[in-house]
Amino acid sequence: MELLKALNKRTAPKSVMPEKIIQFGEGNFLRAFVDWIVWNMNQRTNFNGSVVVVQPIERGMADWLNGQDCLYHVNLQGRQQGQPVNTLERIDVISRALNPYTQNDAFMALAEQPEMRFVISNTTEAGIAFDPACKLTDAPATSYPGKLVQLLYRRFKTFRGDPTKGLIIMPCELIFLNGHRLKECIYQYIDLWQADLGDDYAPFREWFTRHCYVCATLVDRIVPGFPRNQIAQIQQQIGYRDNLVVQAEVFHLWVIERPENMTCEELQREFPANRAGLHVLIAESEKPYHERKVTLLNGPHTVLSPVAFLSGVNIVRDACNHPVLSRYIHKVQFDELMQTLNLPMDELEKFATDVLERFNNPYVDHQVTSIMLNSFPKFQARDLPGIKTFLERKGRLPEGLVFGLAAIITYYKGGKRDDGTEIIPNDDARITELLARLWATADTQQVTDGVLSAEFIWGEDLHAIPGLAEMLKLHLDLIQEMGMLKAVESIL
Repeated sequence: MELLKALNKRTAPKSVMPEKIIQFGEGNFLRAFVDWIVWNMNQRTNFNGSVVVVQPIERGMADWLNGQDCLYHVNLQGRQQGQPVNTLERIDVISRALNPYTQNDAFMALAEQPEMRFVISNTTEAGIAFDPACKLTDAPATSYPGKLVQLLYRRFKTFRGDPTKGLIIMPCELIFLNGHRLKECIYQYIDLWQADLGDDYAPFREWFTRHCYVCATLVDRIVPGFPRNQIAQIQQQIGYRDNLVVQAEVFHLWVIERPENMTCEELQREFPANRAGLHVLIAESEKPYHERKVTLLNGPHTVLSPVAFLSGVNIVRDACNHPVLSRYIHKVQFDELMQTLNLPMDELEKFATDVLERFNNPYVDHQVTSIMLNSFPKFQARDLPGIKTFLERKGRLPEGLVFGLAAIITYYKGGKRDDGTEIIPNDDARITELLARLWATADTQQVTDGVLSAEFIWGEDLHAIPGLAEMLKLHLDLIQEMGMLKAVESIL
């Protein structure tokens, strides 16, 4: 067996570039997505920038990163244009990692670096939150927005309100309109700390409003993370003891909504990811792309999972290659959900085709049961809007989506699959108890009426959708009489 080298800047080449990006978060997603994008921009454009990672909570990975001089490999796996892809690239864009809880002076000094221009974050959905207990004098503030305002104020003071020293802030937290929420929190802190800011309060608030740029973003890349099962093989392949390898799918999409005070062209000039050939869109609005992702990626997942599982298929990829289930997925995605969106059809077809390639990833065994968690709220958010819009536009119900709801309801009946596999629904206790009570009647009419009238699930009574109750009962009966696979085949 070949002797492995330690991975650091003495054993592997590492670029030295001006620090332009402050990144709150050191986890797998940012390293396999944002830092990989920055690495590509450095390779293919004149961006020439490196990233300083700030650990957002007290316990994190800053020491691990510094232990490898912030070098690590990204392993991309998946399909591109029908062909399997499995690549390994060494990423060298992170210059250093800081823990503000033990290195607060070094953290605050980032604000004084003239070439700093971007702040990027992924502090989990709970990270963009206002905590009124935070103080301007904390070292550091506990919340991410609090730390950010401390940094912005230091920058404002250092450069005396220089309009060219504002920062472009691009949060990657999985919250719809994340930038709008973060901007709201920033203003809350500036106002909370008005007394401490004194005479600087109004000019600092004005500088932030006019010369800092907060973008809402949508991120999309599946990142399984550290490849525990293949790490020995990967380390042999690269010849290094890299304990920070991160695995991700090939597909990537980053939609960045331009801030109010900057044009798309200005932002593209500063962050030239499109010139690097990357799937990074700087758009007027993130909303249609958010709807597209929820509708064409999450929507099919939600109905495919119970249909596949109750047909005896456990893996998403196997469902994509199944002679019947593949046709069902195509029907739901192309013939139904795609017809409910407001982007150009060729763009939607390209995205939907990419989604099918992602579902068909030869390297990821994506269990359909893992998607079944909380299926009713997922259907309410991802598929119910499609039912309503399709009916409005076409004058009829989308049969595949209604069948998917019948499949979810059948899955929540519990019991065992034909091969003896136990069916264990996992959802809010009120929902599982309701379904158990309804199925105990053994009457599909009662099941239909009970589910559709459950306003605590839907926020409304779904009997108001014309024809839905009749079609849903019909599909429930089909599944009970024929079994799932024959029932789905009968509607294609």
